[in-house]
Amino acid sequence: MKMSNKIVQYDFNNLGIEEIRSLSYGVNWPIVYILNGDKEVYVGETANAYQRMKQHKRNPIRRKLDKVNIIYDSEFNKSAILDIESLLINYMLADQKYKLQNISSGINSQSDYYLRENYLNKFDDIWKVLLKQGLVNHERLYLENLDIFKFSPYKTLTEDQHIVAIEIIKALIENKSKNSKSTFIVSGVPGTGKSVLAVYLMKLLIESQQAINELRFDDNINFITLLNLISQYHGKLKVGLVIPMESLRKTLKNVFKQVHGLRANMVIGPSEVIKEHYDILIVDEAHRLRRRVNLMPGLAHTFDNVNDHLKIENGDELDWIMRSSDHQIFFYDPNQSVKPSDVRKEKFREIINQVGTIQFTLTSQMRVKGGDYYISSIYKLLEQKLNKQIEVENYELKIFDDVEDMYQCIRLKNKEDGLCRMVAGYAWPWKTKEDNYEDIKKQNLYDIVINDYHYIWNHTNKDWVNSLNAINEIGCIHTVQGYDLNYVGVIIGNEIKYDSISQNIYIDEKNYCDRNGKKSLQTQKELFDYIINIYKVLLTRGIKGTYIYICDLELREYFKQYIK
Repeated sequence: MKMSNKIVQYDFNNLGIEEIRSLSYGVNWPIVYILNGDKEVYVGETANAYQRMKQHKRNPIRRKLDKVNIIYDSEFNKSAILDIESLLINYMLADQKYKLQNISSGINSQSDYYLRENYLNKFDDIWKVLLKQGLVNHERLYLENLDIFKFSPYKTLTEDQHIVAIEIIKALIENKSKNSKSTFIVSGVPGTGKSVLAVYLMKLLIESQQAINELRFDDNINFITLLNLISQYHGKLKVGLVIPMESLRKTLKNVFKQVHGLRANMVIGPSEVIKEHYDILIVDEAHRLRRRVNLMPGLAHTFDNVNDHLKIENGDELDWIMRSSDHQIFFYDPNQSVKPSDVRKEKFREIINQVGTIQFTLTSQMRVKGGDYYISSIYKLLEQKLNKQIEVENYELKIFDDVEDMYQCIRLKNKEDGLCRMVAGYAWPWKTKEDNYEDIKKQNLYDIVINDYHYIWNHTNKDWVNSLNAINEIGCIHTVQGYDLNYVGVIIGNEIKYDSISQNIYIDEKNYCDRNGKKSLQTQKELFDYIINIYKVLLTRGIKGTYIYICDLELREYFKQYIK
């Protein structure tokens, strides 16, 4: 008899397990299951539901749960149930109706498989049934916009993330056996999953011993071996996730609060690494580590104190991390360095060239639906290396002649999809920086003036993307670096222009309003590179689309040659 896609609930007791044994899908059929109690849940997959439930019943943690919900389908196969299991874990983590008991999903990658799109559609049906049955609370679209979903440590890895994770773990184990230190540099353009892999490795390393205790009998033997070796650290392994930017650091602290096995205090700023010595420091957005240049007085004082503590002369945040840990994993993209206070590329090159440093590159595009083609095309456009029109599929790329039209389109998209924001280059002074938002409205204050339109800059740097008033403001580079948006409206200001006679992009320094972004530059080429990098970041935030308004008419015409 043909089985349809169904979710059936049984009691998680001996009687219920025996009932499962007698079913056509209970012993020799691939299924996905959800074990739940009043407050906790465990999601899994198996080809033998009866035996798997007996195993879970012997686990004291699982015995707290009292219901098992089996998801079965006549068309399920191993690839499909692994995919659906991973999706369920990530969406149920974000949904927060239950606390997940799941540990890391292991170092697994998801390959494409026959009719995968059909199974993803089936998942949509499964989620609707779960909503109807009260096992989850929220629609998928709402969950997809949450930080806990975007930065989930349960993500199934892409093939290149998978390779990097395996190689890093192997090298850590080998270097431990030799009692030697190690440094890893993981590079990749925006959207290649650097932050996802950083969080993934963090959780995996922290819970290695728990993972060994909970492995099922059919788990990958190579993964078991790796975890056993990692567990040699157990009881003394100290791991920290360093986030240089305050806004992203706050976001990830909030995510870690909601994930079993992780804590907010595991996410730290660069100056906090000196509080204790770490076995492993994982550094995301490493290109934003700072040196003692153009800093506010308070931060300059912190630099001096840390350098005195470490007995380093003229040390920077990269030095602090190297001194405070045995092993370092840096996630790094030189094209996202946007200020002179960032640690210079040359210093990272020195580390890359050191004997023993292992370098990896992530290439699979996880964010932008326009894929690698869109990213590389935008880079070439800004570098004046593009020789044909950008024709990108499944992605909205538009140039606007009226900035308010673009703003209204972003507002409309935000109502439909959520998480759509306006951003701009730093081409206007931040007049309202110290003002209360209510005073700004009452006094009709503004920062950005374009033709007859007036806007204000972001009124907070901390987690601005998720702040209540973000849709009414214009975000700067420091509010969106490291974040995903569904649609982004980018205002390219008058600090970057085009000369139609020489046919060159150039920088108009007087219109670049970040004073600290101009100090201590050795050449004009440096300022040019930093501003180009800012727009590389801003123009690669959008998952579904990027809208562009360009203040300089000649630059706008240059862009229009390549964008319809």
